[in-house]
Amino acid sequence: MSRFYYPIFLFLAVVLSSSCSSPAPFTRGQYALVRESVQIMATEIAADVSQNGPLAWLKHFEDTSDFFMASDGHLMFPDYNSASAFINHVLVKMISKIELRWSDIRIDPLSPDLAMFGANYTEVLMDSAGKKMPISGPGYFTALAEKTPKGWQLRNAHWSSQAGGQGQ
Repeated sequence: MSRFYYPIFLFLAVVLSSSCSSPAPFTRGQYALVRESVQIMATEIAADVSQNGPLAWLKHFEDTSDFFMASDGHLMFPDYNSASAFINHVLVKMISKIELRWSDIRIDPLSPDLAMFGANYTEVLMDSAGKKMPISGPGYFTALAEKTPKGWQLRNAHWSSQAGGQGQ
């Protein structure tokens, strides 16, 4: 091999071997910790939304442009700012109380900082006049949960309802 090709070959070998290395393994302990942490997040979301109404959602949504939410196949909020504007200026005037319940929660840890979250849900909504609105759902909710400096939050979410109505 000529001297000219040796440095190129060595460079390519180093680049290829470093790009093929896998990240540190996801340990059983980390996996269990993510499952437990996201389960706690789910419990806190249902309790917080049920106790504090629609505004409570905002602290559980990741406050970044990466956040988005879809419902029954429609992109409802392309980012956090659109979700915040709708909740703050429209939803709070329409809905005073939400009773949110999860069941059959599934959590699939993807890394120490990411997990898929899915659950059946039911909601009972109360309008601003105190009248209970028809139950939204039963349906299914999926989200990507991300561990942020504020704790576990929803990076994105999708609501689907059996009736094809509004999930959120």
